[in-house]
Amino acid sequence: MREIVLDTETTGLDPASGDRLVEIGCVELVDHFPTGAEYHVYINPERDMPEEAEKVHGLSASFLADKPVFADIAAEFLEFIGDAPLVIHNAAFDMKFLNFELSRAGHPILPDARAIDTLAMARIKFPGSRVSLDELCKRFAIDATSRTKHGALIDSDLLAQVYLELLGGRQKRFILAPADVTAAMAEEARTVRLRPEPLPSLITPEEREAHAAFVKKELGEAAIWNAASAPTN
Repeated sequence: MREIVLDTETTGLDPASGDRLVEIGCVELVDHFPTGAEYHVYINPERDMPEEAEKVHGLSASFLADKPVFADIAAEFLEFIGDAPLVIHNAAFDMKFLNFELSRAGHPILPDARAIDTLAMARIKFPGSRVSLDELCKRFAIDATSRTKHGALIDSDLLAQVYLELLGGRQKRFILAPADVTAAMAEEARTVRLRPEPLPSLITPEEREAHAAFVKKELGEAAIWNAASAPTN
């Protein structure tokens, strides 16, 4: 199963008020395993970059000035995500911006049903606790020291790790190559084979006689060894 872990950065909180996308980051998972395939792009928002947003994202208007507008990258973005489910933290926010931009560029919007919201997953798993991406990284002991600014690709990579933990943690197979996974499954399915003939005893007749004498002298006729060796009818 292919999934895309996705994060966006924006100039603000609401596209209806003129805010726009400035960055998209995506990480591909196949069967919950990061494949190494990524999609990352900075976007010219075609507007000024508010001072607060610039501080949060570390992206200046001058840096974004020569970047492509969303309409120019929409097709390649849609090609990368394909029809895969989209794993997003606070999915409603990112989907709102993505669909605003897609609609503006003349593309069909993404159905909300495609989104897997890790924020909702975390609230169910940890009711009453803080479930921001930073807090979840701390909870799962995920190294987030690279997250000095909000960056879409860095956050997607961290979210991929958080998502796997929310699903129950990385199992051994998640870190194996496909060939190793097949071998591991074959090992689990292997049945025990019995020897056609038992191996000969390593106990000498002298040792057996000495043990019988010890049992008779020290433990008496009620010893379990006597019962085990007694003939049955």
